[in-house]
Amino acid sequence: MRKLILPFFAVSLLAIASCSKEDSCPAVTATAPAEEVAELKQFLADKGISAQEDQRGFFYTISNAGNTDKPDACSNITVKYKGTLINDTVFDESTAATTFALTNVIEGWREGIPLIGEGGSITLYIPPALAYGSNPPSRAIPPNATLIFTIQLLSVN
Repeated sequence: MRKLILPFFAVSLLAIASCSKEDSCPAVTATAPAEEVAELKQFLADKGISAQEDQRGFFYTISNAGNTDKPDACSNITVKYKGTLINDTVFDESTAATTFALTNVIEGWREGIPLIGEGGSITLYIPPALAYGSNPPSRAIPPNATLIFTIQLLSVN
């Protein structure tokens, strides 16, 4: 009996080990509607901000690309960040290192953070569809708000 259990156990471990992170991590496929992208593009032009446009509808500027250790949409990351509204009101800030699972944050972060590597910094300009839309988590963020985040990626865990 013992001879049958050991091979079964080994095959079970192999099957579990062969499941990749990709199997349990949904792909990021969200895109912003054209009207939100146009409004964000106009805001950036009015402010004289030069930012790259991502095909999914957010914009970004990379201050520091960081190293080659880039997160994917399912990574845990440690960051410092500041979130503002387009009127410069700060709605959230972390000056201490804070760890998040990218699966638990807004789409704009899931799509934008992997553009930089560990040690990098980025500013994300995120339209409502890739942020909180009409259901923000607090009163500090109005419904359908465009959000701006400056983020330092301290580590990929």
